[in-house]
Amino acid sequence: MQQIWIQKAGAPEVLKLQDAPDPIPRNGEVRIRVEAAGVNFLDVLGRLGLNSDAPSLPYVPGYEVSGKIDLIGQGVPDFREGEAVFALTQFGGYSNVVCVPYKQVFKRLDWMSAQDAAALPLAYLTAYMMLIAMGSLRAGEKVLVHGAGGAVGLAVLDLCRILGAETFGTASPEKHDYLLAHGLNHAIDYRNRDYERVIMDLTGGKGVNLVLDPLGGVHWPKGYRLLMPSGRLIHFGTSSFVPGKRRSWWAQLRGMIMLPFYTPLKLMNDNKAVMGVNLGRMWEQADMMQPWMKQIVAWYDEALFRPKIDRTFSFAEVAAAHHYLQDRQNIGKVLLLP
Repeated sequence: MQQIWIQKAGAPEVLKLQDAPDPIPRNGEVRIRVEAAGVNFLDVLGRLGLNSDAPSLPYVPGYEVSGKIDLIGQGVPDFREGEAVFALTQFGGYSNVVCVPYKQVFKRLDWMSAQDAAALPLAYLTAYMMLIAMGSLRAGEKVLVHGAGGAVGLAVLDLCRILGAETFGTASPEKHDYLLAHGLNHAIDYRNRDYERVIMDLTGGKGVNLVLDPLGGVHWPKGYRLLMPSGRLIHFGTSSFVPGKRRSWWAQLRGMIMLPFYTPLKLMNDNKAVMGVNLGRMWEQADMMQPWMKQIVAWYDEALFRPKIDRTFSFAEVAAAHHYLQDRQNIGKVLLLP
């Protein structure tokens, strides 16, 4: 098999393609011949040495794949060899062959492409967890999502459209036309305008019900201020800690200085909630994620959404894929194809 390894922390060029023997599935695992693998910002954090959940270097990154099962371990029900599937991988997804615990594997619909399937797990489960499982989103509520043009951002817009929520999204101006056509209600140019002021103007000073923040730093207190009573602020990333292609200790320090302090008394008096989401810490909760994905696949089956595949790269082009993602050129998902 072929695998992409992070040899050491650094720029995208530290990613190296290597050959290795095919793995053998252990008890409770299936082996998947990979047709597509997702590229995510968590992979970038791992490459920079900033993902505290990652194994010690060197290791193979990757959180999601699609493909076909070619070997089944002992103790695996309901799957068969040759079956088309997609899966969450606890690292190791940048491989053309991967073994995965069966509870993290989901069956593909007959009309679901391998690329669509690889775009579902991390982005749509994160969006579902934030909006529905934790955010208790209801029709008519107002949602702010940063990075609306990214894979998670578009997944949020898809689910908000299905649920009937009003959306506010920050994105660079060149992405606005696509996002508005995709269902975003209010596109905000975060580079040239203060999104907090824009949203307060648009809502008559009331704010929003739900803020989804993958940025951190200065955006933490701004998101809290934007919440109306009963509002929920959900943190799911710290991309402001990573301004470049190499690790920045100054950016990390600056971000840590901006850490907010929410006391129970303040939360009670403000009638607000603050939560955090990290799908990478949900590996032991596969049973909980199964019905979430079942609903997502049902919405896909009803043609209520299709994931946006922005661009695909070969395994040999993995450094270019990371540059493309970090430069924020994508609208939607970036995939690797073996």
